[in-house]
Formats: sequence, structure tokens, C-alpha cells
Amino acid sequence: MDQPRNVIDMSPFLQDTRHPAIREVEAYWQALRAGRLVPRRTEVDPRGIERALEYAFILERIAPGLARLRIAGSHLGDLLGMEVRGMPLSAFFAPEARSLCGAVLEQVFDEPATAELTLVAERGIGKPALEGKMLLLPMKSDLNDISRALGCFSTRGEIGRAPRRFEITSHRMNPLRQAPADTAAAPAPVAVEPQATTGFAEPPPRFTPEKEPASHHPYLRLVHGDEEQT
Repeated sequence: MDQPRNVIDMSPFLQDTRHPAIREVEAYWQALRAGRLVPRRTEVDPRGIERALEYAFILERIAPGLARLRIAGSHLGDLLGMEVRGMPLSAFFAPEARSLCGAVLEQVFDEPATAELTLVAERGIGKPALEGKMLLLPMKSDLNDISRALGCFSTRGEIGRAPRRFEITSHRMNPLRQAPADTAAAPAPVAVEPQATTGFAEPPPRFTPEKEPASHHPYLRLVHGDEEQT
């Protein structure tokens, strides 16, 4: 039986005791990148970051400085106290931090570059101290443009009363450069038993030979049962 593609052992990278999910997602993205400028969204296999799935998300760029969450782990919903899929990333930030968030997104997609943000939540009644890190890693879409990003949002502390919104205390950008062609290599898969895809996977739409009404839109079905219109 063929080995599943893009499932990579992340155990050597889990040394960050404060935000191990951030390092797991970063290492997985680097392995997928394999010397290229950026990997493709279609190469992401949720099983490769299964220990970080609740903190992971996929972004789609929809306008300059604006990106929406196509798929998001449960931790992001807990932070805002609601379903976050389809919401702009800026919804997690305090108003005064949103312009910087937009500038970071533009550099992630346009340069391209990776970004790591250090965050602290606004305080209030029922809102205890909460700090976090957010990682943004650019990817190509099916149209071959850099308009997707794999992300991770990890926090430390009690969430308390939602929604929790964050200020940016610092951020670090890492502009990307493509490795020479002769040094790029595909990521080596790890043999695991085939199983149902979990987390925030987006399976391809099913083909049906029947002619569908003009008003019908194709859809992608998530494992957890909710649907995303394309």
C-alpha cells in the first residue's frame, strides 16, 4: 500500500515548552517547503501536525492587508467564543493593533515572508492575564499565487470570558529566498496507517455527472460536518 504523502515526523522539533504547537507547525511547513520559495496549500496533510491542530488555521488573502480564516482549530473559536471560520484575522486584535496586523499580512504575502507575533490580551472583568504567539507562513493557492497562509495561534493562561482580543507587543519578519534548484528536495514521507483525515482538511469536491441547477454552487465538506462555500 502506498505511503500517505506529506506526513512528517515532528517529534524532534517539539522543544519549545511554552508554545510547542508553534514550533511543530513551523517545522512541518519548512519540511513541505523543501527548498522552494513556499509550499502549496494542497500539500498540507492535517495528520502531519495532529498535535497542533486545535491551534492551527488556514488564511485566504481577500484584499490588501486583509485575510479571512478558511479553516480554524477549536482554540481560535474558544478565544472569541464563537465560530471563527470566515472571519477576518483582524477580529483577534484590539483596534489599535489592526493596522499593524494588516501591514504584517501584506509582507507575508507580497515579499513573501514568515511572521511571528508576540501578543498580550486585553484585560478586564473575567479576563485574566493571557499571552500568546501567532505564526504566519505563506503558501501558494491552486491558482499558483501566494494568497494562502498556514498559521498557528498558541496562548498561555486562562481564556476567561470571551471574546479575548490581543495587542501586538513585538513581531519578527523573515523574508524568504528560494534555494538553488539542485538543493531543493521533496519532503520524505513517514509511513503511517491510512485513516480518515481530521482537523481542518479541505477534501476536493466530489464529481457528479448529473447536470446541476444554475443556482447550485460546488462545495467542500469538512470532516466535522460544517460546509464551506467556494
